[in-house]
Amino acid sequence: MKRFQLLILSLFLIASASAKKLNVIVVTGGHNFDRESFFEMFDSFQDISYTELKHPEANLQLGTIDLKTFDAVVFYDMPKTISEAEKESYYKLLKSGKGLVFLHHSQCSYQAWDEYITIVGGKYHEEKNTPQTSTYQHDVTFAVKITDQKHPVTKGIKNFEILDEVYGNTEVLPGVTPLLTTDHPQSSKIIGWTHKKENSHIVYIQPGHDKNSWFNPNYQKLVKQAIAYVSEK
Repeated sequence: MKRFQLLILSLFLIASASAKKLNVIVVTGGHNFDRESFFEMFDSFQDISYTELKHPEANLQLGTIDLKTFDAVVFYDMPKTISEAEKESYYKLLKSGKGLVFLHHSQCSYQAWDEYITIVGGKYHEEKNTPQTSTYQHDVTFAVKITDQKHPVTKGIKNFEILDEVYGNTEVLPGVTPLLTTDHPQSSKIIGWTHKKENSHIVYIQPGHDKNSWFNPNYQKLVKQAIAYVSEK
């Protein structure tokens, strides 16, 4: 059955790639979310086709799909553990130069995998009662500031307000290029960035908890432009 599912998935990806759309894989699982509203956002992206892969099979499936059939991977997942075989799927993506976009809680994944922070560019620390412990707060209205309006991810987007979940005391690696910041006291200052890991361009966007973000035109434009940016060769 799994081989049949992978065959159908590969045929779908090849068909999508033949059209003049960006074809992305969206990885989900490990965290509950409003699926209907989330994918309503992706359905609105006229120049993007997508295929969803769900955990626990998603990582191994990523390692078996023909790399020529998709342009980028969007991670909206939060698994706790990862096997050595599953890590190989990430290494394959990075070596091949596939674009990666990480949204919201995806930076919380794989707390025990030390290399993961170097892929995403930052980390939400779940360990309790330490100076590194990160925090979260739901339903916060905060200002999103664009650090560079000429960057392909943020081009044409002005500073805006959003209602979302904020993360505080997160770790952001010093080598990333900040794209989004906020001055909200319950949030870390840098809430969006880009960097390169091996051959892959990577973007992380911290907002994205629920439909308050997904239906925000500025957020939608960020996600679309992030996908287009990391897909460029």
